[in-house]
Amino acid sequence: MKYFIGSLFTLPLLPILYLQGRRVKQTIPDLPEAIEPAGVSGLTSDQCIEVLVVGESTMAGVGVETHREGFAGTLAHELSDRLNLYVKWRVQAKSGITVSRVSKELLAELDENNWDLVVIGIGGNDAFKLNNPVRWKAQTRSLIQDLNGKFGNVPIVFTNMPPIKEFPAFTPLMKWTIGNLVEILGESLKQVVAEFENVYYSSEIISIETWSKKYNLSEDIGLYFSDGVHPSKLTYQTLARQSAEFIEKNGILKLESVNSTNQ
Repeated sequence: MKYFIGSLFTLPLLPILYLQGRRVKQTIPDLPEAIEPAGVSGLTSDQCIEVLVVGESTMAGVGVETHREGFAGTLAHELSDRLNLYVKWRVQAKSGITVSRVSKELLAELDENNWDLVVIGIGGNDAFKLNNPVRWKAQTRSLIQDLNGKFGNVPIVFTNMPPIKEFPAFTPLMKWTIGNLVEILGESLKQVVAEFENVYYSSEIISIETWSKKYNLSEDIGLYFSDGVHPSKLTYQTLARQSAEFIEKNGILKLESVNSTNQ
């Protein structure tokens, strides 16, 4: 219903939205993806887990130089520190990718490894391309089934949807239309995740104001974005910290079944 009502208001504005989107795209620098897409954290622990990070530009580390200082490396560090783990991590992500392309373009390149956790960051590009919630639900459901088919009953965590309403580079119209859509996609994702066991979604809507209070950070929104759209190092590390809290709070990692580094 939210999507239907929003579509009625948005349809006459699509030409303006298209022109504004082109203008914004022309002003955003073409930042590369982060380098070094694999690493380890927690060398002093005797329990080992392997974490796979999958998704779009946020997971690909656009806006930071290396993945170690981006989301994946920080998440591994946080999990290692919180749960006393030795964490091997790998990133399989691509800037601009949508949920329908993940299996064919990202998962197909992976061997059937014994991952202990798969973390997925997706949704921004689907909102930019105005994907509708019915199709999005079918595509996310298919992705989960593909992951289960390839990796077994591995815990799957979907990270928070990108905070499009906070993007400094976006116009008020873009924040309203695309920002509302990404929240609707988030609500739809929550419904899909509820259909599966061992699949989770960190559904809290990201707010810079909330983050600044919760983690005692600056309220200067410019510090949270590298180019007005993609995250800065501060945002990557805060998102990873929040994701680690979510994983720990929900007991997602079954530590009694993880490998020992001494074996």
